[in-house]
Amino acid sequence: MADLVPDREGFVEADGHRIHYEYFGRGDREAIGLLNGLAMHTKAWYGFLPRLLPELDVILYDYPGQGESSADDVPYDIPRMAAYLTLIADELQVARFHLMGISYGGFVALDCARQFQERLHTLTLSGILLSHETLFDMYQALSLRFYRGGPEAFEIYTHYLYEKIFGETFARAFRDKLEPMRAKFQDRFQHRTHVLVRLTEAQNPFFAALDANLPAYRAIRTPTLVMAGAEDRAIPPWVQRKLTGILPAVRFELVEDCGHVVYLEKPDLFFGNLLRLARTKTLAT
Repeated sequence: MADLVPDREGFVEADGHRIHYEYFGRGDREAIGLLNGLAMHTKAWYGFLPRLLPELDVILYDYPGQGESSADDVPYDIPRMAAYLTLIADELQVARFHLMGISYGGFVALDCARQFQERLHTLTLSGILLSHETLFDMYQALSLRFYRGGPEAFEIYTHYLYEKIFGETFARAFRDKLEPMRAKFQDRFQHRTHVLVRLTEAQNPFFAALDANLPAYRAIRTPTLVMAGAEDRAIPPWVQRKLTGILPAVRFELVEDCGHVVYLEKPDLFFGNLLRLARTKTLAT
């Protein structure tokens, strides 16, 4: 993992943002874009790239407020985040690509499919919703209160977050590693909580436009795999299953003994399923 170096990296300029991207590969194979969760950055994927690089090139990028991208305290926009990915693909001369979005990255992935499905081979989603849910609204409102509440409130939130997102088996097996993970998250964002606020606030217009955009979501023909953790308490599997009533070319898989971050808790299953979909471009099991 330590010796992984992008074959290409750089920035695209759009909407006053400086968007950082990385590309692994020579450009002679199909590529997959991996879309970050809200508090991630490109380097968070490095430990998983050896699972993908034998077969696929990989595109990574940081949303505004993440990693090496600009982090101005201005409104962010999920549909535009989807468009930034296509700008990066154009820069890399990648006409079509596979796409994977987890959690917040699922919003960006779905909007990429809504706007640019002709650019996609396949779509893999996890920990995501495309419906109005009161409990999710309450979770978002509570997160914003922690982000805006100052250093002490934010530290409490970092404990609450890690308690909430993992399944029981993973938390038990990696309990000694959870505190270093939490501390790293706190260190990364404690002096820039404004980016967490701005990224979270960007969900408001996304959901406000949901009903108007539903016909476009229903028209997405990209083969889509949804993998939901059976113990996901952030976005429960019954909520994620609702995607099967919206997207016309979708397969839903319930992952037992797993929480919100399936790619981290069950990487063999997650990336195995993703690669099978990428190879075949069909939802047949």
